Amino acid sequence: MSEQKLIDHLFRHQYGKMVSILTRIFGLTHLGIIEDAVQDTFIQAMVSWRNGLPENPEAWLTKAAKNRTIDIFRKLSADKNRVLKIESGPAAIAISELFLDTEIEDSQLRMIFTACHPVLNSKDQISFALKTVSGFSSKEIASALLLKEETVKKRLVRARKAIAGKEISFQIPIGKELPERLNRVLEVIYLIFNEGFHSNKKESLIRKDLCGEAIRLCKILLKNTLTRQPSTYALFALLCFHSARLDSKMNTANEIIDLKNQDRKKWYFPLIKLGSEAMTKAVETDTFTSYHYEATIAMEHLKAPTFAATNWAKILNWYEQLYIIQPSPFNLLNQAMVQIQQEKFKEALSLLKQIQPKELEQRAYLYYGAYAEYFALTGVQKKALESIDTALDLVKNEAERQFLLKKKLEIKSG
Repeated sequence: MSEQKLIDHLFRHQYGKMVSILTRIFGLTHLGIIEDAVQDTFIQAMVSWRNGLPENPEAWLTKAAKNRTIDIFRKLSADKNRVLKIESGPAAIAISELFLDTEIEDSQLRMIFTACHPVLNSKDQISFALKTVSGFSSKEIASALLLKEETVKKRLVRARKAIAGKEISFQIPIGKELPERLNRVLEVIYLIFNEGFHSNKKESLIRKDLCGEAIRLCKILLKNTLTRQPSTYALFALLCFHSARLDSKMNTANEIIDLKNQDRKKWYFPLIKLGSEAMTKAVETDTFTSYHYEATIAMEHLKAPTFAATNWAKILNWYEQLYIIQPSPFNLLNQAMVQIQQEKFKEALSLLKQIQPKELEQRAYLYYGAYAEYFALTGVQKKALESIDTALDLVKNEAERQFLLKKKLEIKSG
């Protein structure tokens, strides 16, 4: 791995850790300074590591970030007494303990819940969490949330101002506050994973680092007794089931392989087993969440020994149950595709007609791709080609574009 790639990798995995630890040390009121310090640390790393990498890059970054933060506070003449306590005496021992693995996880958990604090606008919460917890850039957040980059920047500014203007405790909520805040936290982790599993980036469809980050954050939640809930287990199961198929989604030429043609021997069964164990704990409840249903759907696909053996009736039932608690155009689209697989074209068309493609925003091309499949299988070649062309006009990812072009050739050849 080159120095630049290593720095990029560390930034993704270390940014949230460093911001969380330093926030626990210096407080939320100094969050802006802390984020600047962490950014400066990575810039410093890029310069310092040109002549060779340190023995332990992660430790180097953590120490450099702490020193950089203290240096900034000193220059700003802010909180001088506290800085002195941090640098020497018994407090220094306590600070060192905050860099232990268990304390790092606790700090990150506190940061996740801070990002989902009710004083923040609900739309701002997700953007802020993606930034502070996982080190997303504004552009990546825009992609994950299907927003304009300028909109994301405004949301981040609003979130920081709200945090600066309110006395928010840097802690995990307890009592009646916990369930609502936990739901928001799970949503953020879900979004992080989705951006990794099906990225909107033009050059790459799968981003394993983001999938891994989402799983890591979910594991942190499961280690804490307060956040070890059935919904958390359900989300973890879902992430495991999807991650198990990552190596079969693309070939060596960076071409998409659809579920029908995936080599099921490439599915990673230790992850499937881990997901199944989590699912057993997830169903120890009377209330099922969207993650329960999505995980069950993913599990049905994994259970099928072949694509032809897929139990589409069961999958459709789970999608219908999911739609009751979480109606969305994506759910209708998935139901339509299941009906197409069952050759129930009348039902599929009825579902497609209920969808407004603009509601799918950046993924509207999936709607036209589904229509192309419907028309192709019902023998209306002209409309199938028109639909696939519309999908090609809208798709941004290059691998998906090539996949649609192959579909177009298949439709032309009948």
